[in-house]
Amino acid sequence: MTETIKVLCYKSKTLSNGEHPLMLCVCKDGKRKYQSLGVSIKAEQWDFKANQPKAKCPNRERITILINEKITEIQKVALDKRIAGKNFTATTLIEATNTNTNNKTVGEYYLTYIQNLLKEKRSRYASMFKVSYSSFIKFNKHLDISFSDIDVTWLKKYEIWMREQKLSINTISTRIRHLRAVFNLAIAEHAIKSDCYPFHTYKVSKLNKQTAKRAISKKEVLKVMKYQGNTPMECLAIDVFTFSYLNAGINFIDIAKLQYSNIIGNQLIYNREKTKRLIKVPLQQQSIKIIAKYRNDKSPYLFPILSPFHKTDIQIDNRLHKVLAKINRHLKEIGKSLKLQIPLTTYVARHSYATVLKRAGVSTSVICETLGHSSERITQIYLDSFDNEQIDAAMQNLL
Repeated sequence: MTETIKVLCYKSKTLSNGEHPLMLCVCKDGKRKYQSLGVSIKAEQWDFKANQPKAKCPNRERITILINEKITEIQKVALDKRIAGKNFTATTLIEATNTNTNNKTVGEYYLTYIQNLLKEKRSRYASMFKVSYSSFIKFNKHLDISFSDIDVTWLKKYEIWMREQKLSINTISTRIRHLRAVFNLAIAEHAIKSDCYPFHTYKVSKLNKQTAKRAISKKEVLKVMKYQGNTPMECLAIDVFTFSYLNAGINFIDIAKLQYSNIIGNQLIYNREKTKRLIKVPLQQQSIKIIAKYRNDKSPYLFPILSPFHKTDIQIDNRLHKVLAKINRHLKEIGKSLKLQIPLTTYVARHSYATVLKRAGVSTSVICETLGHSSERITQIYLDSFDNEQIDAAMQNLL
């Protein structure tokens, strides 16, 4: 649909001097977007049929030039986008010509976000953002574009492109959430307006709802915990899974970084790596036995994953990546031996912890607190598969 661009005398708003502001009006696909031209005029000096100042208007020539320049500027942007095959809206057309906004590109803001993570010593998440940054570069060839160029259509095309590469829903969701975080940074710094934010319409949560089931039953968890490992690494895999399940679904990264200083009295107290939330968990007897099993007076760590040798962020990240891969490989083999329906990983312990508590009648708010989630909405994603099963079971009673 061809866009219409015109300037209107906005009679519904009267300024203190009795004049009305002149507003640029861009209409496309049935939606209008207005922007002030920064000038005003008296109603009797404006031709409302022709949408131009009357001959008797004192500043008629200057206002006419300003109107023509602004309309020409919008038309040029629309033509450039059409030639490039890019979709656009009334909002993104105006945003693209708004000289009051920050001129930093999406790519520049993305790299700024990565640098901020590195400054916060969150190198693991910085690495994840680097991967998603490379993915967007591969898709779009470059990110030397304005935020207004990324609309709902652009995001849908990226999602389709990712699906064509057979990437998982979780991967697609993660990368788009990274882009959303960069948008949020730009908005926080007042570099773009919220009107330019495509995530009001494009909901990343729709991808989360498609997350595959990751929880197993309490009976299946106990089978994993009782499994007899044949090698030190297989035993470590079982112990890490068990420790996670018994300690509020603590994830692998946090387990690996636990030190003896995190044990105070009979509690495990630590700040979650991802959200920095303080977590307090009462240690059960089986957890205490696992800790005693791996005690090493030469290392401050509870588990033999990290050691004093791993000092730099790169060394730590490489070690965590390597060990996690090995542990998950062993867990998957154990899961196959036990004939579990889903691949067994350390994350299954976290989801299973949440689901078992939910089935026991524990409120979502309590589960959210123990998991260290920032909101109950995230916790509910963990529990969605359980809720669906409960509904399915209930429906069996209809006949």
